Amino acid sequence: MSQLRELRNLSPQTARGYASDLGSFASWCRREGVDPLRVTHRELRSYMAELAQARYAGRTVARRLSAIRGLYRWLLREGEVEQDVAAALASPRLARTLPKTMSDEEVSRLLDVCEDDELGMRDRAFLELLYATGARISEVSALDLGDVDLGQGQARLFGKGSKERIVPVHRLAVSRLEEYLERSRPLLAARGRGAAGKALFLSTRGRRMSADALRTTFERRVAQAGLDAGLTPHAMRHSFATELLNGGADLRSVQELLGHSSLSTTQIYTHLSAQRLKDAARQAHPRGE
Repeated sequence: MSQLRELRNLSPQTARGYASDLGSFASWCRREGVDPLRVTHRELRSYMAELAQARYAGRTVARRLSAIRGLYRWLLREGEVEQDVAAALASPRLARTLPKTMSDEEVSRLLDVCEDDELGMRDRAFLELLYATGARISEVSALDLGDVDLGQGQARLFGKGSKERIVPVHRLAVSRLEEYLERSRPLLAARGRGAAGKALFLSTRGRRMSADALRTTFERRVAQAGLDAGLTPHAMRHSFATELLNGGADLRSVQELLGHSSLSTTQIYTHLSAQRLKDAARQAHPRGE
């Protein structure tokens, strides 16, 4: 897995996913008596067909195919195989679905359920920061105290492949963070007996909150607010991007703020923004119905 992270500059989460996908492929090879170093194009197609027959989601199949392609490209470079048998495998067609977003009213409802105790102040600061920066949940988990400059109103995030970017943090989010740092974090840190370190967001045991812990916190607050149970922290990231485009931001700026390596990844939000305009026109126009 370390080679995946170093050679392809992948995030730890993506590297783990690829390692799992390659492990599944290796299991299939053992079960079918196939030598991975001598596998044929037909045998690889048989593996992909088996995934389709097992009704794996198209994105799961596409991800496994990507992992296998990467493996055989590497094996070819290392001289372990004579040809890249995976290069000609066709990718499954994926339905283009628009990401789920949250309205400003829904975000307000989410923030309103946070109490005024140390956990409520922590969660409110976490949610405000998430909405203000469009950060990935893993990026928020990795934040240290020194990564947030409240005086300048900005945060330093480390995205996929540890790529660094600076994003602005608006005044309301700054004030929520100040409240948390002054009144809540010291109480949580005391519970950890020195385990808190430099971590920005701390658990009830005074330790850095993992991405999974932050995700669980988000889901719990969503349930308390009576919002759609299908909402995830990524919905706030989608909302952040959409609001920027609706407000007139150019696509390249949104790409930089989100930390996307490719502009094509950011372009999905132009479709989302356009859909909002269509919905508004249908509701407002006398013949819209």
